[in-house]
Amino acid sequence: MLNAFINLMRGTPAETKASAAKALISLHRLGQPAWTPRDYASLARAGFEKNVIAYRCVRLVSEAAASAPLAVSEDGALMADHPLARLLAAPNPEQSGAELLESFYGFLQTAGNGYLEAALIDGAPRELYVLRPDRMKARLGAGGWPEAWDYAVNGRTVTFRKAADEMSPILHLKLFHPTNDHYGLSPLEAAAASVDLHNAASAWNKALLDNAARPSGALVYKGPEGAENLTAEQFDRLKAELENTYQGAAHAGRPLVLDGGLEWRTMSLSPAEMDFLDAKNNAAREIALAFGVPPMLLGIPGDNTYSNYREANLAFWKQTVLPLVKKTAAVLTAWMKPAFPGAAILCQTTEIDALSADRDQLWRRVTRADFLNDDEKRALLGLAPCEEEG
Repeated sequence: MLNAFINLMRGTPAETKASAAKALISLHRLGQPAWTPRDYASLARAGFEKNVIAYRCVRLVSEAAASAPLAVSEDGALMADHPLARLLAAPNPEQSGAELLESFYGFLQTAGNGYLEAALIDGAPRELYVLRPDRMKARLGAGGWPEAWDYAVNGRTVTFRKAADEMSPILHLKLFHPTNDHYGLSPLEAAAASVDLHNAASAWNKALLDNAARPSGALVYKGPEGAENLTAEQFDRLKAELENTYQGAAHAGRPLVLDGGLEWRTMSLSPAEMDFLDAKNNAAREIALAFGVPPMLLGIPGDNTYSNYREANLAFWKQTVLPLVKKTAAVLTAWMKPAFPGAAILCQTTEIDALSADRDQLWRRVTRADFLNDDEKRALLGLAPCEEEG
């Protein structure tokens, strides 16, 4: 207290709590935008738009996480008619709560970053919107943390700044990135090599079907002495005959008829020798691994990690979906705290169908616990205490 008074008398501002390390990060880029260090559009096209495994993984995670019910509590009691609960259920005129969260989780899985915009009126959020992560950039303050965000579309930029004593207009949720201080690492980027391999195998398979009747090899011409080479007319006729008669799926399996000293020599490996199907399935499993989706849920052959589909689905929910939803609920609670200081956003696991088997086992164990009274049992099950008798 004495040091603060002395600093005030000297005209020196009082010390505030801040990260010393974060300030070092911002020294060389104070007030400058910090761009996302990757080509998000190319990654999204090659992965989500053109790869069926990555597409399905993003859809599985985002749809499952968005389907997990969120509730608002105050002082430990669930508030069904709370203003924050109404905002989460109907965030804006164009989207329901599930649609907004599905887009939010989808961007998070694709880019590693998810952004929500709060339309504030008198410091309170009235509507919520999802913003595309490739259009966002953070402006760093003296403390090394973002103090403003720029959202750029077609050469036009909107800047979001946090007003004093109000909640931030932007929520930025990011996945862990070991080499970047401000942006997250997406599963899609981690699986980029496997996505390329899977896409290349699919392209190979397509080309193989398109050219199934044109064998991979060389036609060697052995003409008589003095005429070792084909004439230009003979070469053009042979090329046209191969393209019109033997190329394409409709001509698959047609035998090649050779005459005039032509000899066929195979020059490439067959698909069986290249074993590209196994390589494609291995790449698919690696993509699923990056997203935390059991390959069994995607119908990928050769994976026997789980004994049945129900076990794989339960592992997916417990290891991938629930941690993501609980993390999001905690971040949303902290973001909304200035506007709703006593409210907390919770994931209602008791209403998730995929966890019904675990829930039934818990209910049986709690019911058999004779050393607990009814209120203690209800507390363990996440239920409110029994009403006191009048």
